[in-house]
Amino acid sequence: MLFALVATCSTADVVSMAFGEKIPPFCFPESNTGIELEVIGEALAFRGHVLKPKYFPFARIPVAFKAKQVDAAMSDLGQDLTADGGNYGDPAVIYDNIFITLKSRNIEIRRPVDLNGLSIISFQGAINRYPEWLGPAKAAGNYHEQNDQALQVLTLNEGRYDVVLSDRNIFKYFTLKLKKERDFEPKATLEHKFVTLNPLDYRPIFRNKKIRDDFNAGLKHVKDSGRYQAIYDKYLKE
Repeated sequence: MLFALVATCSTADVVSMAFGEKIPPFCFPESNTGIELEVIGEALAFRGHVLKPKYFPFARIPVAFKAKQVDAAMSDLGQDLTADGGNYGDPAVIYDNIFITLKSRNIEIRRPVDLNGLSIISFQGAINRYPEWLGPAKAAGNYHEQNDQALQVLTLNEGRYDVVLSDRNIFKYFTLKLKKERDFEPKATLEHKFVTLNPLDYRPIFRNKKIRDDFNAGLKHVKDSGRYQAIYDKYLKE
């Protein structure tokens, strides 16, 4: 979809931005929709800019920015892009990775050692982000990464894995999706926070400083107007 202009601007631009290929419910490339695309698109539109999403394998997002294939990127994936002309915006969305277990199991996870002997299913690449927590499980053969995150919900519910590592909203999205599309009855779960959430770890980057400033102003408007919560509710409200 094309993001409509909601305000006029004397120097409106089309802003090409690198996004990951598919991150439901944050990004759906086939329809140019999703929480993250819609929040960023509406924030840019506040001062007349138009978002043009471009999709890449996740690891290539900062590479595309460095190569000047795009005007902006959804994330730097841990690489500081300031020296490559990057101007960091305010966080558009928050990815909140947590451990999830079935409530009936009464599992407590507070330290890495608490995962000993437990089977874990996670999103791809998590072992590189959290080696202290996941390394021993991988060494013991108890760790599996799965790109299809709907399977995380299903396999935890079936007791095939003890622990899921997922973003809270991604897990919720797939739970709701399975309830709507299948005869799926999710069992009660517990959430275990294991790292301190830092919103500044995940911020969009813009090559043009003025567009960054326009984005920040638009993002504040999207939040203050209630549109931010409405976009989240569109995908995550039961």
